[in-house]
Amino acid sequence: MSTITTISDGNLTARVDSKGAQLMGLALGGAEYLWQGDERWWPRRAPVLFPIVGVIRDGHATSAQGDVTLGRHGLARNYEHAIVEETPSSVTYELASTPETREKFPYDFRLNMSYSLADGKLEQAFTVTNTGSVPLPHTLGAHPAFNVPMPGCEDGFDQYELRFTRPWTCDAPGITPEGYHDFQHTHRVVDGTDSLPLSHKLFSDLLTVTLVDVPDSTATLVGPAGHGVTLEFPGFGYLGVWSANETAPFVAVEPWVGCATALDESDVFEDKRGMMVLQPGESATHALTIRPF
Repeated sequence: MSTITTISDGNLTARVDSKGAQLMGLALGGAEYLWQGDERWWPRRAPVLFPIVGVIRDGHATSAQGDVTLGRHGLARNYEHAIVEETPSSVTYELASTPETREKFPYDFRLNMSYSLADGKLEQAFTVTNTGSVPLPHTLGAHPAFNVPMPGCEDGFDQYELRFTRPWTCDAPGITPEGYHDFQHTHRVVDGTDSLPLSHKLFSDLLTVTLVDVPDSTATLVGPAGHGVTLEFPGFGYLGVWSANETAPFVAVEPWVGCATALDESDVFEDKRGMMVLQPGESATHALTIRPF
């Protein structure tokens, strides 16, 4: 049975579910910024993506250790994670490979997800350890969705934008209805500016906007009333931006290491974009922060 853990640091409070080690709430001064899930649009809130981001072709790939058979965003979001450390302002979870996970992903691993609050920010950290005897290929990502409009605001959805630290230009890869990236056919979504205006039409046309190499690995989701969230994600080469349909009142801002299978890729797991490899006994940590305001 899953357990919801609440952590707090003064005015900022977060709630995390042991099922999937999923962030369930992020409130500033009692005002909830995180999308709270709704079956009409999307029931999840901020799933953990591991050991893949997005989809692999037909749910199948080959690897040095055998077949990989994973659904969208991998397996971590579907399992209970054990709490291994807890303080008033932090909590750390652990998911280790089992015979069941090895049937889908034939590698041994330990995933520690930690959430901590300090200085008005939530830090979410992924630590992956190779507990096996062979190299461990994997990608990972976060998928937090935020209420739009922001709490206490009556702004329209189309009045929100994603702001960057400086002007830049980005050609986002296309994406098929099946969720595969198309890097041969791109869309110029940012053209010498420091912002990306959001709209339901944008997501209807492009499905998911995938930004590559965001300046300073920083993006701010904000509306005209001046309330929003800033994400800092060093080491995450991709940022997915998504909303469910033409009426969904949320936007997901998703730092990824790696991305879904691309049309120009083979089905060899190790050869996919952004793939990381840990040698036996090695660990690596990727962390991002979220600051509501």
